[in-house]
Amino acid sequence: MRVLIAGSSGLIGNALVPRLREVGHEVLRLVRRAPRGADERGWDPPAGRIDDGALDGVDAVVNLCGAPLASGRWSGARKQLLLDSRVEPTEVLAEAVAEHGVPALLNSSGVNFYGDTGDREVDEGAPGGGGFLAHLCATWEAATTSAAQGGARVVLLRTSPVLSGTGGLLGPLKPLFWLGLGGRLGSGRQYLPWISLPDQVEAIRFALEHTDVSGPVNLASPHPVTNAEFTRSLGRALRRPAPWWAPSPALRLALGEAADEMLLSGPRAVPSVLPKAGFRFRHPDLDDALAAVL
Repeated sequence: MRVLIAGSSGLIGNALVPRLREVGHEVLRLVRRAPRGADERGWDPPAGRIDDGALDGVDAVVNLCGAPLASGRWSGARKQLLLDSRVEPTEVLAEAVAEHGVPALLNSSGVNFYGDTGDREVDEGAPGGGGFLAHLCATWEAATTSAAQGGARVVLLRTSPVLSGTGGLLGPLKPLFWLGLGGRLGSGRQYLPWISLPDQVEAIRFALEHTDVSGPVNLASPHPVTNAEFTRSLGRALRRPAPWWAPSPALRLALGEAADEMLLSGPRAVPSVLPKAGFRFRHPDLDDALAAVL
């Protein structure tokens, strides 16, 4: 396949591009600067511009664009940036996919679509939840509408926090745990869906290659854990004690609304579409995943 990827310089993109090439796909990368190589095509999402010919012969577009969520308190301006950095590129790509008759659009989203579900397990059939992140994901997904109306197969990649030795969820946590400063957040009973970076990459590849996969797809391990369970597992993996506790009021004081939505609550999200389609997770269990990525 000829695959055009937007957002290829991030954690997931940097792993996805070489993997797709390794198995024989041709990968082109959309970049916002002047293209420097034969595999690069330029674009300017705010201007709604994509270089002429960028989508010629393309079988699928993968959109991984979006500003990082974990960046301190959410001011009004920060929330708007988080929204614009996702919706604007998606709208531009969806319209281009429809205009050029590209068969498939795989577009990032997040499991935060479901909001805080407490102990209730949810799969792709569950409705959206409440809160800023749920609204963000719903708006993000709605921006793909023109591609679907144009006849493209649209896959909504509802991604969980990604486990990687070089970034993702573990990026800010590893130094703290190495110093013996790890600990649970709030009650520790809130659920944390997760996925290893190798499984994330293979799941995107699977969705690319299996044309029967469409609509929302949870990219999450079949075994989400609570924050307390995650804390204990990471402490074991790094062979460090994790005895500390960050009280909810202190987290809210430091991070405001972001603490409630990203640290003190979460969806107990599990995958249903991928396993039914025949996908097998390499790392379904947290201890194995941490051992692999660390």
